Amino acid sequence: MAGVRRDRGVEVGDVAIEARSEREEPEGDAAPPAGRKPKRGRPAWLELPLLAAIALVMAFLIKTFLLQAFLIPSGSMQNTLQQNDRVLVDKLTPWFGAEPDRGEVVVFRDPGDWLAGRPVAEPNAAQKFLSFIGLMPAAGEQHLIKRVIGVAGDTIECKGTGPLKVNGKPLDEPYVFAGNTPCSTDAPGQFTVTVPSGHLWVMGDHRQSSLDSRYHQSDPRGGMVPLTDVVGRAVVIAWPVSHWDTLPVPDTFDQPHLTPAN
Repeated sequence: MAGVRRDRGVEVGDVAIEARSEREEPEGDAAPPAGRKPKRGRPAWLELPLLAAIALVMAFLIKTFLLQAFLIPSGSMQNTLQQNDRVLVDKLTPWFGAEPDRGEVVVFRDPGDWLAGRPVAEPNAAQKFLSFIGLMPAAGEQHLIKRVIGVAGDTIECKGTGPLKVNGKPLDEPYVFAGNTPCSTDAPGQFTVTVPSGHLWVMGDHRQSSLDSRYHQSDPRGGMVPLTDVVGRAVVIAWPVSHWDTLPVPDTFDQPHLTPAN
C-alpha cells in the first residue's frame, strides 16, 4: 500500500488539506513591506482640470452628434413655439440616413439669404464658446425653424384662404395660429408647387407672420430647402419649464393617402 507523504501541511495522496503559502500577506493595518511606498492619488489641482476637460469634450460630442439646443428668435411658429423658447434638436437620427418627414418641426441653415436684412446681435466671446460646446442654446442667427409640409415628389397647393392641400388632399391643421387662415391671400400665398428630389417645402405655423418657402419662390431653389441644410428635428421644448412639451407629428400627416402615386 502506497504511503502518504507529508510536505509542509499538504497530504500527497487521494485527499489534500489546506496548504499555507510560505509568504503570508500582512493583516489588518500592517505597514507595507520595507522599501515599498504607499500609492497616492492625484492631487485635486490636477484632477479638477482633467474632469473639466472631459466634461467639455462630452458636451461638445453631444452637441455635435446627439442633441443641440436652439433659441426661438421670433413668433413665426406660434402657438406651437413661443419667442425665446429653447428647443432640443435631434441630430443623431440623420446620421443613420433618416430624412425629415411631413409634419416634423425642423431646424435648418439659411438656404439662401432668407435672413438677409434682419438685425443680428453679435454674441460675445463667452457666448460663442458656450454655444460651440452646447452648454448654451445656439444663437440661431443663421438658422430657421419651420414645419415640413412637403417632401420630394409632393405637390403642395394653396388657393384662397385654404385649406392647404398635399397631393390633392386637404390638411386639418389645428396647430395654425388662432385667427390665421391656412393659406394667405397675398400673391406668394397662392401657389401650386412640386417638391424636387433632395428638398423640402416648409411653412411656419403662424401663417400670416412667417417668411417661409412661400416667400422665396423667386430664389434659385424656388423656396425649397435642401436636405443638406437640415440640422435636425426639434423634439422637445426644453425651456422655460412652463412651456415644456414634446413636438410630435400631427395626426393629419399620418394619413397614408398623402403619399403621391408613383
